Amino acid sequence: MRGWLIERPRLQKRVILVLSDVAALTAVLFGVVWMRRLSLDETTNMGVALMVLAPIITVAIFAWLGLYRLVTRYIGHRGNTRIASGVVLATLVWSLLVFMTGQQGVPRSAVVLYAIFGTAVIVASRHFASFLLRSAGVALPVLPDDSPRKRVLIYGAGTAGVRLLEAIRGVADREPVGFVDTEPSLWGQYVGGLKVYRPEKLVALVEKRGCSEVLLALPSGQRQERRRVIEELKGQPVTVKVLPALEDIASGRVSVSDLRAIDVDDLLGRDPVPPQGDLLERNIKGKSILVTGAGGSVGSELVRQIVRQRPRCLVLFDVCEFALYQIDLQVRETLAALYRDEPAPEVRAVLGSVLDAAVVTETLVQYGIETVFHAAAYKHVPIVEANPVTGLANNVFGTEVLAECAEAAGVERVVLISTDKAVRPTNIMGASKRLAELILQARAAEPACRTVFTMVRFGNVLDSSGSVVALFRRQIRAGGPVTVTHADVTRYFMSIPEAAGLVIQAGAMATGGEVFVLEMGEPVKIDDLAHLMIRLTGLEVRNEARPDGDIAIAYTGLRPGEKLYEELLIGANTEGTEHPRILRSGEPYLGAAELKHELGVLRAAMNLRDIEAIQAVLMRTVEGYQPELHAPPRVAPPLIAPPQSRTLH
Repeated sequence: MRGWLIERPRLQKRVILVLSDVAALTAVLFGVVWMRRLSLDETTNMGVALMVLAPIITVAIFAWLGLYRLVTRYIGHRGNTRIASGVVLATLVWSLLVFMTGQQGVPRSAVVLYAIFGTAVIVASRHFASFLLRSAGVALPVLPDDSPRKRVLIYGAGTAGVRLLEAIRGVADREPVGFVDTEPSLWGQYVGGLKVYRPEKLVALVEKRGCSEVLLALPSGQRQERRRVIEELKGQPVTVKVLPALEDIASGRVSVSDLRAIDVDDLLGRDPVPPQGDLLERNIKGKSILVTGAGGSVGSELVRQIVRQRPRCLVLFDVCEFALYQIDLQVRETLAALYRDEPAPEVRAVLGSVLDAAVVTETLVQYGIETVFHAAAYKHVPIVEANPVTGLANNVFGTEVLAECAEAAGVERVVLISTDKAVRPTNIMGASKRLAELILQARAAEPACRTVFTMVRFGNVLDSSGSVVALFRRQIRAGGPVTVTHADVTRYFMSIPEAAGLVIQAGAMATGGEVFVLEMGEPVKIDDLAHLMIRLTGLEVRNEARPDGDIAIAYTGLRPGEKLYEELLIGANTEGTEHPRILRSGEPYLGAAELKHELGVLRAAMNLRDIEAIQAVLMRTVEGYQPELHAPPRVAPPLIAPPQSRTLH
């Protein structure tokens, strides 16, 4: 019943409310007449007509007073006052009609009783409806009038916004003056005694009502709407704050003290699409899963999401002991919370390198691995550019070792976590990831291959290790300057949870050899990001136009191997999938024999640490690779040659 009522359109709800009011008031009126007369037989036809007219007059006055524009779930004390005023006014109008017509069939005392019982019945019906439509009926505390307060607007008039209103009215430092909401059916309505305005009036309301704060009561997924609010309020002397977890607000567990300044993480990226449950569990539920690089930013989020899909076994594989310890601890805490009444998946932490074929093979065979998510990689562009041999060894030959071991062990599926930097790269890191893709593509093209090899490509993720957002935060806290490499640099951004969820879903759709590309939305200028982050902290950018500003922005020039913008596709051969945010791309690749030869040449050049020879191989094999002129000089071979990766035969 509650769900059916909430889902009704606003007009249907009003009709239901009007009809229920007419029925209730009619019952009250005839009830009080019967109480006074004990019989209606003596009432004339005119008297009956006048009695029928009373509820109609009352409902008309309710409409005139705006009672039907109030949201029933949040009727509040203002609604009670309007009901009482409406019934009293309607009773006066109706009694005048009775007296003027000289009807004797309507007892005079019934007029007074109608006003009393009519008010009580309508108020009770409203609060019963409020109780029915809400999980709990909470009375709104009265706002004190004698204390100085900040005037605030609440953006979002849903359940979370109302809970926030209730929390604000329980303290003395803020005075809510209205709601703003994008839902047209709420415009002009009253929620909790406050009027709901359309978004176009936001700036005018801030100026007219003298607001010093705008509080966002929007779900965390509505990043586009949050960004639009920030852009609208640019130049206004207001603080924008947000609540960290609106599901806690809805259950009453968050107070006003939990309000925080809005952060760039709340704004970047697009509004996420809910995951498709069948894709999430297709290659995980009941299976044995291996995640390489499990302690990294993306790897650890993959682990957190995989464990919720009830795998049979989950193996965490990482070369960094501390990172492995942290994610292992998190997973075991999650298991204790999720699997209280049923057997939990087996979880194992394996310390090792993907370059070690013996450890990789032992892990795959011992735990009967069926699906591999390969997230282990060196990814920081300048560091890999300065250490090309180490970066190529891990990213390229680590992938080769893993792919060969997985196929030999009968693994069903290997999903490579790739990057937009693999597309026409200008740096070693991007070229190494494209080579890793080529290795999987070549294996997938072999007729005898039984393992599904696929790869998922996407851009930057927020709050990953080495994220520009984290760097800007540190620089702002230190007083600046904020360093931007170039005013025109643009990047794609996505939250880590969304990226990990899409990787799992893309891998489930693979048939072998595809490059899946995540739809990243609109790219963001890093210079705009720097300005936004400074503004969100309540500070001003210091430049020629504002010499008295707080934080300067310094342009340092592109770093080694850095591009002005990133791409996600090499060719134009793309098609949609069953998920709206995932594209499938068929891209060119090298045959297995040619690739094997080039990898042999690359390995020899790496053993000699011959940078020119390394770059020559990359230019032959990686589409569009254009090394920068800052490449490190050729150095003498090491005294001890690096160990060769062991492979299976």
